[in-house]
This record gives sequence, C-alpha cells and structure tokens, in this order.
Amino acid sequence: MAAKIRKGDRVVVLTGRDKGRTGEVIEVRPAEERAIVRGVNMVKRHQRQTAQQEGGIVSKEAAVHLSNLALADPKDGKPTRVGFKIMPGGRKLRFAKRSGVDIDG
Repeated sequence: MAAKIRKGDRVVVLTGRDKGRTGEVIEVRPAEERAIVRGVNMVKRHQRQTAQQEGGIVSKEAAVHLSNLALADPKDGKPTRVGFKIMPGGRKLRFAKRSGVDIDG
C-alpha cells in the first residue's frame, strides 16, 4: 500500500506532549511504523566524543508513531486525512480529504 506520510511532508502531532505542533518529516521508518519530525519529540542524548563531533549532552528528535501524526492540509494547515486517486496512466495521487487539494501533484 502507498504511504500516507512521506519524507518532506508537513505534519501535525495529534497526541502526546507535543500535541498541536507541526513540523517536516525528516525520515520515515515503515517497518517500525514511525517517523522522525523536525523539532518534535526532542530528547536529550549523552554523546561520546569522536574525531568528527564533540561529546556532551545533545538534543535530538526521537521517532513518533505514525498513528499520532496527521498530514497538515496544504490550504489551512489543519490536520487532514489522506485519500488516493488513480490518475490516467495508473499513477496514484495523494489528496487531502479535508479540502480536496492534491498533495503530490
């Protein structure tokens, strides 16, 4: 099945401590059903010093379950569900069910 949320999409967090925040999807992990969203679900990690980077406590994004994310409607930025249209030639196109606006198109 085609992915409803992909890398580069703007999403809204539906539940949790970051509820209502929006961000861009950096990475999607379909096998784990999780995504990493820029600026959302920040955690502190203790980083060991290496030749390339400094050590210390670093803030970075942790993965969020896909069920806790909704695509932001391109028209108004509110959460929307995703539908699929089959275009001539057999190509699948995502659209926002809230406004009917094409997402990929």
